[in-house]
Amino acid sequence: MPAINVHLFRETNGTVPLLEWLDALKPPKAVAKCRVLLELLKAAGQDLRRPHADILRDEIRELRARVGRVQYRMLYFFHGQGTAIISHGFIKQGPEVDPKEIEKAVDRKERLRANPEQHTHEEN
Repeated sequence: MPAINVHLFRETNGTVPLLEWLDALKPPKAVAKCRVLLELLKAAGQDLRRPHADILRDEIRELRARVGRVQYRMLYFFHGQGTAIISHGFIKQGPEVDPKEIEKAVDRKERLRANPEQHTHEEN
C-alpha cells in the first residue's frame, strides 16, 4: 500500500491532544519512539501490524511503543482510504487499554467525521 497522510485530531478550541502529550512526555527516548511510529504509520498505512500497531475496537487502532517497562500508546483511526487521524496518546496502565481511552478516541472519530475541517491538524 502506498504511503498515507497522517493528521492529528484538533479540538474545537484549537488544541491538539497528541502534541500536548508529546510536549509533556519524558524521557526524550519515548518521544523519539513515538515519532518513529508515526513515520511507520505513514509508510505502511493499514498494513502496519504488531508489534508496532494493533486493532482495538470500533475502528480504533493503537500505535505501540515501549521504553523500559513503560508502555506508550497513541490511538488512531482511518478517515477514508488514505488518511489516518491520531486521536491522542497516553501511558498504558495494566494489561489492557483502558476502555475510557478507547471511548475518547471513538468520540473524536465521530466529531471529526461530522466536521473534518474543524478537527484536522496537519503538521508541517
